[in-house]
Amino acid sequence: MPENHGQDEYNQYWRTVINTMQDGLMVVDPSGLIVSVNPAFEELTGYSAGELVGSPCTLLECDSCNYPHDSQGVLQCDLFKKGAIQRCRCTLRKKDGSPLYVLKNAAVIQGQKGEAMGGVETLTDLSEAVARERELVSLRRQMGMDEVFQGMVGRSPAMLRLFNLIESAADSDAPVLITGESGTGKEMVAEALHRLGRRKEGPLIKVNCASLNENVLESELFGHVKGAFTGADANRMGRFEAAKGGDFLLDEVGDLPPATQVKLLRVLQEKILERVGDIRPIPVDVRIIAATHRDLKELVSQGRFREDLYYRVAVVPIHTPALRERRQDVPLLVEAFLKRILERSGKDISGVERAAMDLMMAYDWPGNVRELINALEYAVVLCPGGMIEPGHLPETIRHGDAQAAPLGGQATPQPAARQDERERIIQALQQTGGRREEAAALLGISRVTLWKKMKAYDIQIQNKIW
Repeated sequence: MPENHGQDEYNQYWRTVINTMQDGLMVVDPSGLIVSVNPAFEELTGYSAGELVGSPCTLLECDSCNYPHDSQGVLQCDLFKKGAIQRCRCTLRKKDGSPLYVLKNAAVIQGQKGEAMGGVETLTDLSEAVARERELVSLRRQMGMDEVFQGMVGRSPAMLRLFNLIESAADSDAPVLITGESGTGKEMVAEALHRLGRRKEGPLIKVNCASLNENVLESELFGHVKGAFTGADANRMGRFEAAKGGDFLLDEVGDLPPATQVKLLRVLQEKILERVGDIRPIPVDVRIIAATHRDLKELVSQGRFREDLYYRVAVVPIHTPALRERRQDVPLLVEAFLKRILERSGKDISGVERAAMDLMMAYDWPGNVRELINALEYAVVLCPGGMIEPGHLPETIRHGDAQAAPLGGQATPQPAARQDERERIIQALQQTGGRREEAAALLGISRVTLWKKMKAYDIQIQNKIW
């Protein structure tokens, strides 16, 4: 009896220590099932012990964990291969879906013969530290100390708001809709969301919905089975499947055909898809990021885009500002892009004259950042050396011929603006010898958009009808 009484006191002592710890503590078995947690762990995660015990540790969605399967397909906790984890900074998912920033330490519990009996993890809450770090980063940006964020250059209020929104949205798994005119960097925003998000270890798969016809697009998105259509000689995995565990960018989502919109809605609602020609459901594990230069609300009112799909993809809306809305960033962008261009060209150009910079600051940049890059490329070609002067800039910038409705933008051009747009397209085609891809780049729009506008304005290259 005395020995048992001593053991009971010993056990009670350690239970008291564990239950009064400020750090969260979790014990798992070799298969990753949660065996025990302390009150601090419950408080940190928002789960009760009853909800956690008996559940796999994957419930917490730790972004630093790797969960391989053995030859029988059974989940194996990676801790038991490593033996220990020390001071690992990671992010878990709380019960309410919000992120939990922690410092994790873990070790394998071994029996007398050295066999793995389980694993124990402790979590130190870093939420306050992360919040302070973000405040410091935000302050540095506001003071102009940081001009580059995930490859994007700017310190205007519009860009600071964009950077902060990207950081906030990256923590979520909710669908994101990126809107903005062509050339404003929507794809860079998607890449930043991926790099900063909890799915950064997975792939970022991209599909441009405007560049493929309906049949090819569905096969690209959902895959197909052998014999589904002429030429389908084998089963093919779609890009949704290929993006498992990562992010999926649907670029130009406003160009999705109606039938494909229905299938995408099912992916968003039910997290499953069916390959073309098949009826077997396949689970989907991706975060969807959509991007468009179109006004989706207007397309909804026209019956060209499903309203229910709009509200599914636009859970977190992010708007990329046009360059004319952040003119104070133009000198920063000029400096950054000119440096890159000169590294390739090898020319001895020392900078941009004040008069030339004033012209670029006054210009409306309908093609946005993409047009700015093309203008600098053009200026470097013409400038023999020294400083870039006004005469080295494209004619449209020298004369301030920015059109009222941007190429590739959302607004419908008025008659005068339509004529200006037509003349700008013709000028670009003439300047590039009719090469549409180069003309599109010069205008700051996609090749598909240029083709559509040429058709709308009856601009033909073969017969030189301008």
